Amino acid sequence: MAGEVQSSLLSCLLLGLGLGACLYLFISLNRDIRAQRRKQNALEAAIGLLSVEFTDVKRAMEEAESRTGVLVAPTSPRAGVNLTIRSQALRMYRRGETIQRIAAALEVPEQEVELLIKVQQMSLDAPLPDDAPAEAQTSSAAAAGQGG
Repeated sequence: MAGEVQSSLLSCLLLGLGLGACLYLFISLNRDIRAQRRKQNALEAAIGLLSVEFTDVKRAMEEAESRTGVLVAPTSPRAGVNLTIRSQALRMYRRGETIQRIAAALEVPEQEVELLIKVQQMSLDAPLPDDAPAEAQTSSAAAAGQGG
């Protein structure tokens, strides 16, 4: 009989331990579920805010597209340096302006200003042919002195 009492006591003890473990797992699982629900609610709130912001951005984009519905053709690039710009560039260069400032002021590439100045310097340095009439030589010198 003592063996029966011990075995039934051992059975009750094991059953109690099993029930305690089940209760512990149930409580910890419940706590984890609540934490996950809080995270899910926070994510849903963030998604709601993003959805509202996305709708606002979409509406603003549609308004901007409707305002700019008329397409404007881009301006065609200029074909080189015209005479007015050429004379202005040479005048500015003679006054001591830098090539960068001349290009910025006249809205032409720096390379064009450099080329223009080099060509002008070469034309001033090059002598006229010997068979050219004297009046042509004097008119060329006067044109070179005027910068044009």
